[in-house]
Amino acid sequence: MTSPAAPADPAHGTGDGPPWDAVPCPLLLVGAEGTVLRANGGALALLPAVVPGRPLRATAPDWLISAHRHLTGRPRGVTPGDGDIVCGPVGGRTVRATPTPGPDGGVTWWLADDSDDRHLADALRHERDRTAFLTELSNRLLASLNLDRCMEATAWLAATHMADGVTVIASTTDRTHHVTHCVRGGEPERRALSLDLDALPELGLALSGHPPSARGIDPAALPARLLPPGMGPVGSVRLTPLPGHGRSAGVMLLLGGPDRDVHGEQERERDDVTLRLFAARAGAAMSAARLYAEQAAITATLTRDLLPPHAPRLEGVELATGYRPSGDTERIGGDFYDVHPGSADVPEPLVVLGDVSGKGLDAAVLTGKIRTTLHALIPVAPDHRRLLDLLNGALLDTTGDRFATLVLASVGHDGPALRLRLTSAGHPPPLVLRTDGTVETVATSGTLLGVLPHAEARTAAVRLAPGDACLLHTDGITEARGGPTADEFFGEERLRAVLAECAGLPAEAVAERVQMVVAQWLGSGRHDDIALAVLRAPAAPRPGRAAPP
Repeated sequence: MTSPAAPADPAHGTGDGPPWDAVPCPLLLVGAEGTVLRANGGALALLPAVVPGRPLRATAPDWLISAHRHLTGRPRGVTPGDGDIVCGPVGGRTVRATPTPGPDGGVTWWLADDSDDRHLADALRHERDRTAFLTELSNRLLASLNLDRCMEATAWLAATHMADGVTVIASTTDRTHHVTHCVRGGEPERRALSLDLDALPELGLALSGHPPSARGIDPAALPARLLPPGMGPVGSVRLTPLPGHGRSAGVMLLLGGPDRDVHGEQERERDDVTLRLFAARAGAAMSAARLYAEQAAITATLTRDLLPPHAPRLEGVELATGYRPSGDTERIGGDFYDVHPGSADVPEPLVVLGDVSGKGLDAAVLTGKIRTTLHALIPVAPDHRRLLDLLNGALLDTTGDRFATLVLASVGHDGPALRLRLTSAGHPPPLVLRTDGTVETVATSGTLLGVLPHAEARTAAVRLAPGDACLLHTDGITEARGGPTADEFFGEERLRAVLAECAGLPAEAVAERVQMVVAQWLGSGRHDDIALAVLRAPAAPRPGRAAPP
């Protein structure tokens, strides 16, 4: 009886089993002497130059020959590891070869087309690198709303990752442009340049928001002052617009040396995507920084007249003022003071202190209207009641349901003493501090402004002897919540007690003392706007000492 045929050994070709072509994996068998013994159809398709019966060194790629020589040069019995798996190019593809040594000294190479896996791995690595790069870009750009800082970050990152040198030019409405340069490995440098865009039409179009043409800019036509300091010969220039919010934020020039083509063919599509994302984020950050600067400038201009003025020097009067808006980050609010030093029509200086309903910018806008209206009315209405009635009518016509309180203090002289006319319109009455520590409440009262058709007010006359002082304040002081419970009003009694302790102090010291004690009472709690003004008759000089100048 005939015994059955032995199964084929695909690794070494023994037995009479199925042919090698039946093995689904490409196989290449190399004998101990280095001759190719067998190669199935899959192996011949991957390595068409390999010929069975000929030496491997005469037909295989160099990378496979080197790997085979390294493997067979080791002592027998050493098990191959992952380090013995090799990859190499063959006709534009990538082939992976995994060895299996045989007992007779031969080696079976298991082959696989690794091109697709390599392509996917490269794409994944590229996406990870791009994500990390764009994350770094976003973090650097978001760290500042300053246009110069954004341009520096853009130039540095582009020079680090994309080109040998970079020039970033911000769009502008005049001929002077903000320019930032950077070379690879260097630090950004800023300068202001006057550019003739007629001589560089492509640059002018890009700064206007138009995409550049395919030809871009000839490196030879690029002015030397647009090159970063320290930049060597330029072999290529890539012009990239930086899109902003509604208009161009600027343009970026990517500069390559003679041996570097910043817009070459290698990975052009993926690099173009990265560059477009880079340009979009950089342009958005630069545009946001420019808008922030413009808005900050507009805000500063509009609020300049809303800020409390510096107290002027009044002849024969000590005057000190204080102001604290409700928000710690705000500069303006609904409390205000103003000082009119007097004129030929109104010889007596007038101090005005008021409180507008509401807080923040809306209240500050109304204070600006009131101060402007008072400036116009004072020359024609020196009488307090007439002045308040006219102001009340103006507020009724313009403020809707908003209202205000005011206290007016006209200052006259009676020898070394001061003669005050004080009128309150719905405002906390002034307090007078005598030199002996006595605190008096001025008997003046009136109606809110901007509520009733006619304002009612009563004027009180007060004489300040040398050393006496008068405090005008808003209810932000008496209604300041704080103390041990963090919710208790500061109140008028505490204010009077603080004032009594200030007897004999200069006006500036009185204002500072009141503000300090109220601030301690408030702690870190929320509070209303606070404003105050201190008027004081200068104290008589001590015997043997000259009066201050």
